[in-house]
Amino acid sequence: MATGLTAVVVAGLVSVGQFAATPEASAAPALDWEACPAVHGVPATVRCATVEVPLDYRKPDGKTIEIGVSRMQARDQSRRRGVVMGNPGGPGGDGIAMFSQVPPPAAMLDEWDLVAVQPRGLVSGTPLRCEPITGDEPELMTALGKVNRDRCEARTPGLGASLTTENTARDMEVVRGLLGESKVSLYGISYGTLLMSTYATLFPQRVDRMVLDSGFDPDLVWNTLLSAQTPGYKARVHAMMAWIARHDRIYGLGETPLAVYRKWSDRVSAEAGVPPSLLAPPAQVGDVPPGLRAFAQQYIAGTDLTADARARFENLMLTLLRPGSLQLSSQLLVLTRALAPDRNSWPLVAQLTAKPGRKLPTPAPAVLEAAQVSQDMQGAVLCNENRVPAQPSLGFQAFVANYVTGDPFEAPGLAYESGLACAGAPALARPIEIRNRGLAVTPLQIQSVGDPQTPYRGALKMRSLMRSHLITVGGGDHAQLGRANKPLENAIVEYLRTGRTAVQRVPEAPITAPLTQMPPAFAAGTAGR
Repeated sequence: MATGLTAVVVAGLVSVGQFAATPEASAAPALDWEACPAVHGVPATVRCATVEVPLDYRKPDGKTIEIGVSRMQARDQSRRRGVVMGNPGGPGGDGIAMFSQVPPPAAMLDEWDLVAVQPRGLVSGTPLRCEPITGDEPELMTALGKVNRDRCEARTPGLGASLTTENTARDMEVVRGLLGESKVSLYGISYGTLLMSTYATLFPQRVDRMVLDSGFDPDLVWNTLLSAQTPGYKARVHAMMAWIARHDRIYGLGETPLAVYRKWSDRVSAEAGVPPSLLAPPAQVGDVPPGLRAFAQQYIAGTDLTADARARFENLMLTLLRPGSLQLSSQLLVLTRALAPDRNSWPLVAQLTAKPGRKLPTPAPAVLEAAQVSQDMQGAVLCNENRVPAQPSLGFQAFVANYVTGDPFEAPGLAYESGLACAGAPALARPIEIRNRGLAVTPLQIQSVGDPQTPYRGALKMRSLMRSHLITVGGGDHAQLGRANKPLENAIVEYLRTGRTAVQRVPEAPITAPLTQMPPAFAAGTAGR
């Protein structure tokens, strides 16, 4: 999960029973499956279709939009058990590619049709298209939410206001009917856990099994969710640096987390012209200069006490003194923050730190367009259904982090919590209050301790609301599907087959990425080749 029309708050939301009926199971599914658009990068085993749905479910005979659907048929049709419908998170994650880019356990591929409904507003459906931001908008710093709504409304009238979790859940129900299935199983990752819980709350009679992978506290939607992630992201980067230090014989970046940080900080400074504002990891005895070993504890205490203030001060002063220099211009810094939740990406960060100068390959224009649509769609969802009051007292901090220092760790949370991100764009809909409304099978929830994107404590609120059976996973990775964690995969398959599992705890997944070899797509873009 990450950041973001005349704003009219919808008063008196229509009750579930007032919405138009969705298609019932039919003998002959009414979907025309064909090759998926190339932008998704999926293999030929994934087939796609488009479905027409109401723009506004309160007006079933009104304007319609299209949504995309993908399907991987069960490899062994003689053992087919039904449909698992998935969502990879976001909001704005590409559903079309979910089950091919994140490989499920072999038994899931063999025994279930794996279907993903592309959330409304994304490519391969009716995409949310918005006018570009020029930087000259007079309300850019005072009413950013309104600016974003207006620029999307100008190109795709009415679509932006329809982008809510509830509407996407209702789109899923339309697809379920067209598939001819009386019930479907659900697999949601991250934001997908809220989406699947919303679907299950609205249509409990249509749910068979449900897996909630990396859930979160729905009471944080959305102004405080990103702030809740900030401490975890910083701790996760420190954990990454500790892992790199343990592999010093491979990367040669230092034997302590602080030594690794200093090399990493030097690389960021070289790329951006200013040092990062992220505080350094705690010092260890190995960081104490030889001549000061007699005062090791005092040295460590002093270093740790000033680490945060020193990093922030040095970044701010040099940013002000060096016009045009900004930490966000460092590719290494941006990638470090983005890749921190996934231990399989830590070797890549280590390689980029050890051997600077490598450049990312330039994505194809269609991929860049899809990414922009995803970003705009996400911003629309977060403002449309925001339920947490803003804290204007954080406005100055938000302004500095977003418009002065460009702090990738602090800026997203402060932008939303202060109200900056949705300023001028009040909520248009109230999210469905999720709960287990008599589901026939207890949901399965999977949470990793140390996951920065969906903190464990917040996930316990979703567990309580959905009355799910919880499996705790080590390692801190965000999203557990496709990590070759055999004990967890066995538990997921057992649950999907039987509706239950006794497993409550599994160890962390192995790091399967090579420790010294660049991913092919990245290596192809290396500078000088």
